[in-house]
Amino acid sequence: MSSVLDGNKAKIARRVIEVLEFFDERNRRATVMDIVRRYNRPQSSTSELLASLVQLGVLYSEPGSRSYTLTPRAAILGSLSQPRLVRDGGLWALIDRLVAQTGLGIALLGMVGLNVQVFRWTEGSKYLPRDLGDLRNGAQDLLCASASGQLLLSTIKGERRAGVIRRLNAEAPKDRKFNYPEMIQQVQDLGRQGYCIGPGGFAGATEMAAVLVPTDPGERPMVLSFVYEPTGDIDPQALVELLQKSVQRCVAQPMTNRTEPAAISSAA
Repeated sequence: MSSVLDGNKAKIARRVIEVLEFFDERNRRATVMDIVRRYNRPQSSTSELLASLVQLGVLYSEPGSRSYTLTPRAAILGSLSQPRLVRDGGLWALIDRLVAQTGLGIALLGMVGLNVQVFRWTEGSKYLPRDLGDLRNGAQDLLCASASGQLLLSTIKGERRAGVIRRLNAEAPKDRKFNYPEMIQQVQDLGRQGYCIGPGGFAGATEMAAVLVPTDPGERPMVLSFVYEPTGDIDPQALVELLQKSVQRCVAQPMTNRTEPAAISSAA
């Protein structure tokens, strides 16, 4: 009985995340049928879920329509404990600028267990690879399967890194196993240079040019990556240099919209 209950809880959690991801795909409004069609979910349980999220203050139910929008609470939940670039929105503004500047798509990725996960995927304004595979918001792939995943592996120190790579190879399907000594060396090299150019992973025909996002001590590593279809028209090294300069500038920027508390004085 407990395994059934645990399964139901996991299913509910997954469906809540799906609703939030639907809005994260730049949809400002959603109806019950939008969610039903997007994720192939039952209409009755989807209606109940959205109604519950309204009661919890995560969604607004729009008067006079059957649509829902996110409340500020949805954006605030968990934001105060995030790295400064995430908390203050500087990273999102940077991603939007780079997409507008280059026309290429950008992924923000992080490490979850033995997987690399797409925290945010922003499609290019001009160039969209024909085969993205499973690349989307929330998607996961083995750390060893992409250049960005290997760059994240390089942030793990010492013997723990070797153990993680050994475990990845042991648990990978036959067609995804790798040469252990070669992977160890490759990850070490990526750690020294602080960027990567290589396979995009996620079962797609893409490449990534990526850099590590600077974080404070104790914060989890993240990677910012251009995603592109490998052609002679794209210079990956130039993309890396653009990312490095842009991220450094973003980190160095003072926090915006910060004002000093107004002085309180008594009238004479």
